[in-house]
Amino acid sequence: MALTQALPTPAKPRVGRVADPCVMVIFGVTGDLTKRKLLPALYNLASQQLLSREFAIVGIGRTPMTSEEARIKLSDEFKNFATGAVDPDLWEWFVRRLHYVSGNFDDPTTYDRLKETLAKVETDHGTHGNVFFYLATAPDYFCEIVERVAGVGLMKEENGQWRRVIIEKPFGHDLESAKSLNRSLLKVAGEHQIYRIDHYLGKETVQNMLALRFANGIFEPIWNRQFVDHVQITVAESIGIENRSAFYEQAGAIRDIFQNHLLQLLALTAMEPPIDFTADSVRNEKVKVLKAMHTPGPKHVVRGQYGPGFVEGEAVRGYREEIGVAPGSLTDTFVAAKLFVDNWRWADTPFYVRMGKRLARRETTIAVQFKRAPHPPFEDSAAEGLRPNVLLIHVQPNEGVSLAIGAKVPGQGMTIRTVHMDFLYGGAFRTSLPEAYERLILDTLLGDGTLFTRADEVEEQWLLVDAIVAAWQRDRPSFPNYAAGTWGPPSADDLIHRDGRSWRRS
Repeated sequence: MALTQALPTPAKPRVGRVADPCVMVIFGVTGDLTKRKLLPALYNLASQQLLSREFAIVGIGRTPMTSEEARIKLSDEFKNFATGAVDPDLWEWFVRRLHYVSGNFDDPTTYDRLKETLAKVETDHGTHGNVFFYLATAPDYFCEIVERVAGVGLMKEENGQWRRVIIEKPFGHDLESAKSLNRSLLKVAGEHQIYRIDHYLGKETVQNMLALRFANGIFEPIWNRQFVDHVQITVAESIGIENRSAFYEQAGAIRDIFQNHLLQLLALTAMEPPIDFTADSVRNEKVKVLKAMHTPGPKHVVRGQYGPGFVEGEAVRGYREEIGVAPGSLTDTFVAAKLFVDNWRWADTPFYVRMGKRLARRETTIAVQFKRAPHPPFEDSAAEGLRPNVLLIHVQPNEGVSLAIGAKVPGQGMTIRTVHMDFLYGGAFRTSLPEAYERLILDTLLGDGTLFTRADEVEEQWLLVDAIVAAWQRDRPSFPNYAAGTWGPPSADDLIHRDGRSWRRS
């Protein structure tokens, strides 16, 4: 059987351009991210014939194993995390292309063995010398891995061959560390080779924000301060810290979610139309939004920490009772803020944002609330349920878009009530949505950096977060200040109630 044998007949329809031939090198191949996200994503791409038949994987881990032992181990783990039925022939095609190199990430000989393995894999699988490196490791290793990979010549692009690297988050823990990491990476790689991943940007609904705004003439003319009353962005999780106390005690909610996911959602919502949809054009507009945001004052930022409570009827412990958390920890698990984008389009239009752990339910939404119609003639007869028009974008868990409008209730008289026009991806396209990692890995293989963050984006995000954290360091909050299973501390409601507005609950 030739090693470049075509993939078995796809189980799913093929949509999109097939990736270039290449080798994917996964640092940390035996870790949780690989078995939960990366291998299922790669298998799904293969099932749609979006991977080249000239594709291979080289995994690097500290556990001493042969390639065959690694194949057996990963095959056993894959069964628990596959997103659907596994085609035995396709998995066999896939797993035979997996090779393993054991070694420590700080050991120079590991990279010598990697270089030798890549040369052999290129001969066996015809990967055309293209390689991309996925750093599924602790952040402390990011710089060292890329520097050592470059030290053995594996980041060099020549003769039409490309080399790329995906950096997992967190990308730094403050502005200075992010700048330092960027400087180190850019010494040995070009910006076009570096893909800083944020899996939220791989979600279909986030990408659909661009289509919604710029492919529909009815929205863009009213997407500004003249027609929009305010915007609400919610990133809510019902889970706790999931045995990640070592990371969370250092990061807190503001570094875990606010600095990246939430600010990226805001930038996509507020950005100007790009001149085209190439990576740099889209990222240029996002950077302009981030630069236009000024630091919120102390009254415009709320932080919280969850205490014991009930989530979906089940009793859960408070943050300070989580394993590995200090009894008097002042780490934030909730952040809410009133932000402004100080430019012509959005001047004086508030963006209310909130995110947190152990909230009432899992939900990520962007709600654009429009101003009320002036002097409605049927105001006295309108039902109490009549609310302003709202465009609600559901990012997760049920991806779609809903538009709230006023409509007449059937019967005599002019009674008006709010109704919803809903668009759900599953119902409209009758196909399952690709996982975020599928899209982002495929984009890396295709060399499309649109959905990845650029160095200046990351630094602008940290600039805002550092300013907020600096203000927090001057006081000691009274924690915990909200019960698990609620929507955060009362002060978060006060933040928006002061302006005569309320958080959306649905």
